[in-house]
Amino acid sequence: MSSEPTASVPPGRPSGGKRGEVIPPGLLDDAERLTRRQLEELQLDRLRSTLRHAYDNVELYRAKFDEAGTGPGDCRSLGDLSRFPFTTKADLRDTYPFGMFAVPMADVRRVHASSGTTGRPTVVGYTDNDLSVWADVMARSIRAAGGRPGHKAHISYGYGLFTGGLGAHYGAERAGCTVIPASGGMTARQVRIIQDFRPEIIMITPSYMLTLLDEFEKQGIDPRTSSLEVGIFGAEPWTEEMRREIEERAGIHAVDIYGLSEVIGPGVAQECVETKDGLHVWEDHFYPEVVDPLTGAVLPDGEEGELVLTSLTKEALPVVRYRTRDLTRLLPGTARPAFRRIEKITGRCDDMIILRGVNVFPSQIEEIVLRTPGVAPHFRIELTRRDRMDHMTVLVEARPQAGPGQREAAARSIVQGVKDGVGVTVEARIVPPETLERSLGKLRRVKDLRGE
Repeated sequence: MSSEPTASVPPGRPSGGKRGEVIPPGLLDDAERLTRRQLEELQLDRLRSTLRHAYDNVELYRAKFDEAGTGPGDCRSLGDLSRFPFTTKADLRDTYPFGMFAVPMADVRRVHASSGTTGRPTVVGYTDNDLSVWADVMARSIRAAGGRPGHKAHISYGYGLFTGGLGAHYGAERAGCTVIPASGGMTARQVRIIQDFRPEIIMITPSYMLTLLDEFEKQGIDPRTSSLEVGIFGAEPWTEEMRREIEERAGIHAVDIYGLSEVIGPGVAQECVETKDGLHVWEDHFYPEVVDPLTGAVLPDGEEGELVLTSLTKEALPVVRYRTRDLTRLLPGTARPAFRRIEKITGRCDDMIILRGVNVFPSQIEEIVLRTPGVAPHFRIELTRRDRMDHMTVLVEARPQAGPGQREAAARSIVQGVKDGVGVTVEARIVPPETLERSLGKLRRVKDLRGE
């Protein structure tokens, strides 16, 4: 990918893949200047306080710690955290709605919740201090992504019980940005707002960004000529191939943000625009571990497994060793040396499809689709059962200009790519443009019809 702007990009604008400028030292906060040793001393102090706070104020944690035969006083080093039990999404559902709150309801200033599409929603609460911490880590994330005071931030994450919209909103204000609270939907109007208000930053899911880019082009506007300079993408896994697609079509820096409502929301970890080499975990507030998904054993840095997070400063809802189900590995810090990085998350333990004994992740299919000529980046996986065997069909939208011959070649290429790269035989169907459902929030790639 070229590091120089193309002719369609105004002078001085970033082009796809170009690395950003190093953040000015004056924009780093105190924690970002810590040494690794100083950070670990802070972590241990905060970890001990969190364990005591959870044990004293949350009945579920008191029972879990007692059953495991350990207590807050047993944490004398960061390594001792592995002696404590995990927290899971089921724990939050079993204590629905407020059973894991560690402060009186009178001290809770806001609640958020998951969608609850797979059962009871998980409910989380925030004190005044929690909301301030959340705004701080989001502001830090926006600065790391290339946002600066005075920038306008167009926020297309959904507002409401979902943490994305409000988390980005208050973080952008804390970072000194002007907020445009667009939320999701009304895609044609969003393009007009971007053209008229001229924001430098967009915060959005990667799948909805693709929909937005399609709308730009439908309106006859080259998205590379817009005012946007940085896109901060989160709420769903996305691949390096999708990064390249977005950067090349939009002429912006595409950087990753990570978070989950059970821990705080977006702002747990952030990719730095100057390196784009994984997400630095803001370890002064969130302590990361990577464990074997099957045994729960802690893995050394560098080995892939399931990400586990412990909050270090949360008051209303402290979480101890929360199993995220996200697959990644821990790496040394680069742009922010004291903070370790997690690799870009492209799969989850519970997203894995087992097809005739082969493990398949939607991100593997996405990589193949995005490198196939003649097709758009919009696809869906359908699982059915034929003759008592599981069957996968990959439905992919054609590019408008792709003729019948190119569409047939694309289908063959996808089938062969999946067989060679994943080791399983699937069917691929190329469908007309704008056939598949568009995402206005988190995208669901898989439709399981095996029970129908």
